[in-house]
Amino acid sequence: MKAFELMAQYNQMMNENIYSTAEKLSTTELTEDRGAFFGSVLGTLNHILVGDIIWLKRFSVHPRDFASLVYMKGREQPESLAELIYADLSALHSERKIIDEIIVNFSKEVTLADADLSLNYCNTKGEEFSKNFGHLLQHMFNHQTHHRGQVSTLLNQLGYDIGATDLLMCIPSDPRI
Repeated sequence: MKAFELMAQYNQMMNENIYSTAEKLSTTELTEDRGAFFGSVLGTLNHILVGDIIWLKRFSVHPRDFASLVYMKGREQPESLAELIYADLSALHSERKIIDEIIVNFSKEVTLADADLSLNYCNTKGEEFSKNFGHLLQHMFNHQTHHRGQVSTLLNQLGYDIGATDLLMCIPSDPRI
């Protein structure tokens, strides 16, 4: 679906902007608890990746078998939403690039029929749910944007500007006009 493809492109672009800016931070600036939901810039970037991994692993058991999600089936499940799976920004960035490429490819596979199906999954507390797959995919993208906004604020407070963050930058001009 084109809407999911747009969100995947936006996600990938914004992550590159965030990480290229975060690479300018000192270790202290990167790891100091700044009062965000997940403490530091590094903690919040880890949380975004953890959330994506959790959702993509759930999506990998969708009734339709998505070729782009094969990597996720073998990927270890994070133990908690606050898990610091990478203490090193470079390693975190490397995995972020892999996951972003998976998301881009996955978004190209999702059809309207797929989005209309239900997905059965368990949350991190083991509670079972059955929800509309398309809405859950929207949630994944919204979750990323929400927490990247926090990182953007933290970086801005440290004197770093990641540039424009509006989705509008990724929306192509309408060729019919």
